[in-house]
Amino acid sequence: MTHRQFALRATSRSLALALVLAFASVGVASAEDADAPAASKSAVDQLPSGQDVSETVIELAGWVVATNDTEGYPFAIIDKAAAQILVFDGKGRLRGAAPGLFGSAVGDHSAPGIAGLALREIPGRDRTTPAGRFVGGFGPSLDAGRVLWVDYDSAVSMHPTATGVPSERRPQRLASPTPDDNRVTHGCINVAPDFYEQVVAPAFEKGGVFYILPDKEPLEETFPEFVQSRATMQDSDGKLARSASQ
Repeated sequence: MTHRQFALRATSRSLALALVLAFASVGVASAEDADAPAASKSAVDQLPSGQDVSETVIELAGWVVATNDTEGYPFAIIDKAAAQILVFDGKGRLRGAAPGLFGSAVGDHSAPGIAGLALREIPGRDRTTPAGRFVGGFGPSLDAGRVLWVDYDSAVSMHPTATGVPSERRPQRLASPTPDDNRVTHGCINVAPDFYEQVVAPAFEKGGVFYILPDKEPLEETFPEFVQSRATMQDSDGKLARSASQ
């Protein structure tokens, strides 16, 4: 059994995270492969107890590393449905995993001209966190100082959650054990302040890449190269399995 096949069969969160750490590769690798990403002993795990990381996230992390899609820059994989954020360094080592808060509207679009609107002016239907691959980094903002822009054009940033409007209960939503109540922002991504300071800010100090999984759009439309590569690998695995059984 290859490392990749083993990763796809992982069901527990702890095992899945260990596999992301050690075997973030979609290719067939041996245990002696010196190029396989090493596990990070300092990775921060803030995900709720018993919450799994999806196979799609594991495979996407492997694809990013195997294809050098970030050209050595750190990256984050953001699973809106599971309300999870996984941050990796430039070598593909997991630096941390934590829950996040996302746009209150379910959807993957970014409305035209939304960057020029005040928060209160954004219609409810357009309070989405867009899906896709974004190259971002720290930069100035009009009213919040220096922020970490995930996508400057759509005014989506990642920042520590704050009390804000008390009725929104953002800290409580972030601390809840399920993703059911994590849709509350105007489109930006919120994380716990300590996770932001310990993991996010240091990782993206010089910029990086953000992969946001879609809510509704087909995965093949959001990440076509990844899906094509995965289909090719699965077809290859099937042929190998059939050959071995003959």
